[in-house]
Amino acid sequence: MQSQFSESQMFEVSEALLEPGTNQAVAAELEADAPVANEQIWFRTHFVGWMEMHAGVQVVADYLKVHQGWFRRCAHPMKAEPLGENGYTLTIGRFGAFGYQVEPKIGLNMTVDEDGIYRIQTVPVPDYTPPGYEVDFQAVQKLVEVGAASAQEGGEAPKTAITRVEWHLDLEVGVWFPKFIQALPKSLIQKTGDRLLAQIVKQVSRHLTHKVQEDFHATMGSEALESFNRWRKHNRDREVCQEC
Repeated sequence: MQSQFSESQMFEVSEALLEPGTNQAVAAELEADAPVANEQIWFRTHFVGWMEMHAGVQVVADYLKVHQGWFRRCAHPMKAEPLGENGYTLTIGRFGAFGYQVEPKIGLNMTVDEDGIYRIQTVPVPDYTPPGYEVDFQAVQKLVEVGAASAQEGGEAPKTAITRVEWHLDLEVGVWFPKFIQALPKSLIQKTGDRLLAQIVKQVSRHLTHKVQEDFHATMGSEALESFNRWRKHNRDREVCQEC
């Protein structure tokens, strides 16, 4: 399978995402594994991620708290429409496998606990019934000040605080498949769906991380954004060199 996250809001999927040799094994699985009944199949993934911001914890917290601005800007090309005071209706894009596609639309609500833990959870979208799927999105996010950094390797530039935004995501998607998908082995559908879901989450997370970092440092001014980009380029080059 192949997938992409682009301005067209399309995840294109083909059977190349399956493990090597899967296509040759399909016939054997069809004989050994019973096809899917007319039931909902749940796909699950757990994702851990983080991003670094060049500012103190309180500055980053103040930015994240005003999500009415940055969330919709950074979610693009996904569509994010306001839902209540702290929520959004998010249209992720089309994705699928075996010739079957869905275009999930989910409601997400953002809250902050008294101990500074950020939570993003699914909520119902008013007057909307998902066509053949359910989504359970549970994310927990916290801020950790991890040190300071200089944009220049020699340390001549003033150092700034670094706050790491860390998150854990548990995502479950339940799908009722049409009959031509139900004819396939359940183990094949499960394996393909789990891998596709994990790939999409990783891809969307990478996209949002980049956009939020750019947006946050831009709100602090062009000098802060340029300094962060220099620091990021320096560290990226060093990481590539270490892998050689």
